[in-house]
Amino acid sequence: MTDTFDADVIIAGAGMAGATLGLALAKAGLKPVLIDPVVFSAQVAPTFDGRSSAIAYAAFRQWRTLGLAEALEPQSERIEHILVTDGRTPGPLAASGPGPFFLRFDAEEIADRSDGEPLGYMLENRHTRAALAQALEAAGVTVLAPARVASASFEPRAAVVTLADGRTLRAPLVVGAEGRGSVIREAAGIGAIGWDYRQTGVVATVKLARPHNGVAHEFFLPSGPFAILPLTDQRASLVWTESDRRAAALKAARPEIFHAHLQRRIGAHLGPAVVEGAVFTYPLNLQLAERLCGPRVALLGDAAHGVHPIAGQGLNLGLKGAAALAETIVDAARLGEDFGSEAVLARYAAWRSFDTVTLSAGMDAFVRLFSNDNPLLRLGRGLGMAAVNRIGPARRFFMQEAGGAVGDLPRLLKGEAL
Repeated sequence: MTDTFDADVIIAGAGMAGATLGLALAKAGLKPVLIDPVVFSAQVAPTFDGRSSAIAYAAFRQWRTLGLAEALEPQSERIEHILVTDGRTPGPLAASGPGPFFLRFDAEEIADRSDGEPLGYMLENRHTRAALAQALEAAGVTVLAPARVASASFEPRAAVVTLADGRTLRAPLVVGAEGRGSVIREAAGIGAIGWDYRQTGVVATVKLARPHNGVAHEFFLPSGPFAILPLTDQRASLVWTESDRRAAALKAARPEIFHAHLQRRIGAHLGPAVVEGAVFTYPLNLQLAERLCGPRVALLGDAAHGVHPIAGQGLNLGLKGAAALAETIVDAARLGEDFGSEAVLARYAAWRSFDTVTLSAGMDAFVRLFSNDNPLLRLGRGLGMAAVNRIGPARRFFMQEAGGAVGDLPRLLKGEAL
């Protein structure tokens, strides 16, 4: 790095993917600078982000390798089983158990391939943000917050980022990781395609009367999926997909009305549930960047791909991207290459583009297939679920894919340091 640079890499956006990238680069000896409009102390407040995330076991290995295990493991709930069912009426399980069309995934089936890992880990986003903030501070990473990127320009040898307060920063590379409305992506002239699902995710955390036993339930209704995701302390995160209109009504409903609707969705098998904290709503849409990089710029996380949460893969895509981009940058730097050049960044794009597009397209098809009550589609998807449930190799492949352990994995996802 020359004296004309303020950092090796400027990362716009200190969310979970951007912060993970920054930590990985710092651990490998580079100097990142993160920029975010929200200070970390606000990001970890219970009122900032009510969501929890299902973290693929390969993505969790990355955090272990980066030294986050001590902070994250006590807050993590192992997902030992996933039960996917389909129906028309509320309640993820009838009294007699699932109907003829269902999918069940068990971690023990792939224990020999996953080193005994669960199917994934459930973590409240606020705990993940807190662990990342603490690790970045310990690593001496500069985080400019609150600070907002106003514009960016790209020179032959440097990216120049201008903040809203007039400050400018120069680096060989800038990473846009600031979400769907990425200023960096727009400044780089990278377009995005996508559409609105006209659905809203209603998110709440509940205390359960009965143990969840590490089972994640995904139940498909005509209005959209309803998920019960296990958390620590006999709690669960509920992700309830409804039309925009119904979701707005749920958000505005009196607590006792919301609770009555919620209990009908959960059913009786977990007993009464008590809502803890606020109810959050998030609009659901798809957005894909037309490419992952350009001269002096790379895209990461929702700036590159914003997908429906139907299979919990959005953050995992971002964490895979962080591992791949960190490895690409670090390996190039160690060889003395210009890691902000198009030739180097093209390796990152080639590594991640196919997986990103195919998974995003698959999630979109999944949403359209399951968020309806067409009798023929209902029969077809039911037969498909039943078939996969009976074919062991197919079932195990889906589990490994969900665990992030399929394909050409970056070293961090294998548990290896850069």
